[in-house]
Order: sequence, then structure tokens, then C-alpha cells
Amino acid sequence: MTDKQQMIERIEALQPLRQLVDSMDMRARKSLGQNFLFDLNLTRRIARSAGTLSGTTIEIGPGPGGLTRALLLEGADHVIAIEKDRRAADVLAGLTSAACSRLSLIEADAMSSAIWEMGDAPRRIIANLPYNIATTLLISWLGHANAFASMTLMFQREVAERITAKPGDTAYGRLSVLTGWLADSEILFDVPASAFVPAPKITSSIVQIVPLDAPRYPCSQKALEDITRIAFGQRRKMLRSSLKKIGGETLLNAAGIDPEKRPQEIDIEAFCKLALLAKAAVKQTA
Repeated sequence: MTDKQQMIERIEALQPLRQLVDSMDMRARKSLGQNFLFDLNLTRRIARSAGTLSGTTIEIGPGPGGLTRALLLEGADHVIAIEKDRRAADVLAGLTSAACSRLSLIEADAMSSAIWEMGDAPRRIIANLPYNIATTLLISWLGHANAFASMTLMFQREVAERITAKPGDTAYGRLSVLTGWLADSEILFDVPASAFVPAPKITSSIVQIVPLDAPRYPCSQKALEDITRIAFGQRRKMLRSSLKKIGGETLLNAAGIDPEKRPQEIDIEAFCKLALLAKAAVKQTA
């Protein structure tokens, strides 16, 4: 029997997760955006959807370890679980022991952690993200997209649609542009509210994000963030109006974009052209 098979037997012999959480009175905390997943069939489906789990698998907010167990059972070489809730170490003690060196628990805040430097490549992130910080975390990780082989992340359905939207879609916006510039993305499947404890009031979705070897078009992330923030900040207005303070119609004509278009009608390449021209204009007037 291999070491991995022995580990799987040890994990399968652990106390069922729901019983463990009840016995240790670890209740989900709203302040930490916690919603626990106890259904091992579901968490293993999430783990399998990420593909081969070689190298380093990084999990954010493992809580009592529902997804963590699944990742190890599905053959992850090494899981680094980042958790700011100090209660988690006690609840995860049995799993940490069963997994031996395959599980590293780090008490830290993911918002200030350079996870793109953790472990060995290939790295991937697989996580049920707290809804209140999910978008902020994604934008931060996109800044280091080439450090990851993939990101398999859970968002509320509305955010998932914004990440994967295309020009012309109702959900298309700043997050669509920033993600699409650096990666391919798709919604894999939905997770009903009833799967969580406590149950949120919304449906969640698993999104697969696969970074490109290089950005699709020349641009800096900051410049693209700036231009999309301005444009989509007034998404109902024509671009000549929403971009007036940074060149408006002159800027748009230089980029070959119809000034009467609205931001949701403009593709990623056009936004990159605008970002480059706007940045150059600012330098000239500085």
C-alpha cells in the first residue's frame, strides 16, 4: 500500500465532519463570511473539477476542512490551507495528523498573503471564498496570474457571471475585462444555497480560471483597472461622456472607437488601446 493510500484510509476513518464541528462547537461566523460545506460528494466534485492536483494546491479559508478533506482524498500532492480563524487549528488537528506532510495549515489573512510565492509550481488555488472579499482577492491574484496553473473558485452566481461575461452581455463589466485580459474563464456548475451551513440567500457557482502565458494585449494592469473603473462607473452613459475628463471624444477617436458606444459594448482589446492612450496623455500633460 502506498503512502497516499494509507493517508486516504486515515482520512476516511476520521469523525464525520458535521459531528466533529458539533462536538467542538465551531459555528460559522458571519464576520468572517463563513458558510461551511459538509457534503463530501460535493466537495470532491469541486476538487475533481480542478484537474490533476500535482504540485501545490492552495485553499483559502478551510474552516472545519470539508474541501480540504476532499482535496487530499482526490490525490493532492500538497495542500496549503490559509485560515485566519484560530479555531480552525483545533478542528483540523485530526486531518493535519492524518495527512502528515501533505497538509500545511497557515494562520494568516489571505488579503495580505503573497500566496503566489507559496509552495512549488505548478500552483493552483481551490477555494470557497468569503463573498465579501472574493472580488478583491481575485483582482489581487490576477496581478500574479502567471504564478498559477489555474484557479477553481466559488463565487456568488452574480459575481461568477460578471467574471465570465462577454462584450454585449448584461453582466459584462470591469471584472470581465480584467479577467479576460489575463485568463480564460468559465462557470463549471452551480452550488445551491441548501448545500451550506448556514444557508446563504443566494446561489453560488464554481468558476474555473486558467491564466494565459501572457496578457492578450499590451497594457499595464493598473492602466486597465483605471480606465475600466472610469468607464463602468457610468455604464449607462456613452463613452464620450463617461471619459470626458481624460480626453473623451478625442481619446476615443484616436483609439478608433465610436464615441457613442457604451462601455459594455467595447471589447478587451479596445479597452487596452484606451488604457495605453490615456496613460500616454497623462504623461504628456504631467
